[in-house]
Formats: sequence, structure tokens, C-alpha cells
Amino acid sequence: MKELEELKSRLRNCLHTILELEPDLDDIELSHDLRDEFGMLKMLIERINEMELVEDDVARIETATANFLEELQLPMSHLKVTAEKRRFLQ
Repeated sequence: MKELEELKSRLRNCLHTILELEPDLDDIELSHDLRDEFGMLKMLIERINEMELVEDDVARIETATANFLEELQLPMSHLKVTAEKRRFLQ
């Protein structure tokens, strides 16, 4: 039982990590493609307690989350530069 709760916690952490990016992603072109996906992630968070999880599935999701964050580094770095330029101009 304790192992299942740990798996759920790890999954919840992955989903929250991605959802925290939602406001920032509104400023890049990918936001339209991801909007539906964010809704799906929010639904999954609500249903985590009903899920039966295994280590392999959670590990795969953690890897996918890390890959997703890595892929966003370049587009997000452009946002940071643009925001700094705007702040400088004000």
C-alpha cells in the first residue's frame, strides 16, 4: 500500500510540474497544441487516487516528463529574453 501511494505521489509530481508551465506556454506557438493536453492532465490528477500504478509506468512517465522539459528549454529561453527586453524598455 505504501508503495502505491509513493507511485501516485511521483505521478502527481510529474503532472503538476507540467501544469505549472501552462501560463508560460501561452506565450509560445505550442500553446494551442497543448491546451487540450493540459485539460487531460488536470483530469488525470483528479483520478490518480483511483488508479492502480506500477513502477514501470511511473518511471516511463517520469522519463517522458524530463524529455518534455528538456524540449521546452529552447522555446522557454526565448521567452525569458523577450521578457527581459520588455522590462528594459519600460
